[in-house]
Amino acid sequence: MLAETICSAVSVAGLGIAAIMAYRKRFLSAARTAAYALVPLGLVMTGAVEWIVDTAFSPVAWAGFGVLGLALLLFLSTRAVERRRGGRKETTRGVERGAVAPSASSPSRAVTAKPGAGSGAGEDFSDIEAILKKHGI
Repeated sequence: MLAETICSAVSVAGLGIAAIMAYRKRFLSAARTAAYALVPLGLVMTGAVEWIVDTAFSPVAWAGFGVLGLALLLFLSTRAVERRRGGRKETTRGVERGAVAPSASSPSRAVTAKPGAGSGAGEDFSDIEAILKKHGI
C-alpha cells in the first residue's frame, strides 16, 4: 500500500512539473516529463508494483532468483571454456569435425607471384613451397 502511494505521489509531482513547463511554453519538454510521470501511475494500475513488493518479501521468489543466477553462471562459464578452447566443437565420440583445420589460416595477400618483377621463377615457387610446408601440405 505504501509503494502505491509513493508512486502516485511521484506521478502527481511529475505532472505538476510538466504543467509548469507547459506554462513556460516548453511544450516538448512538458510532454516528455508528463510521459515519464505517468509511468509509475501505470505500473500501480497494472499491478506491477504489487507484484514487485510481493516478490521482494517472498523467500520462494529469492530462491528462484538464486536458481536463475546459477543458470547464468553455468552458461557464462561454459562460454568462457569454449572460447579458451578456440571454439572447437566436440561430438559424442570425442572426435572433432570441421571443414578447416584449427591451425589453418586464410591465404596471405602479401605473398604473390609477380612474373614481371625481374626475379627468377624459382624464387616465386620457393615462397609458395614454404607456405605449403608451413601448413603441412
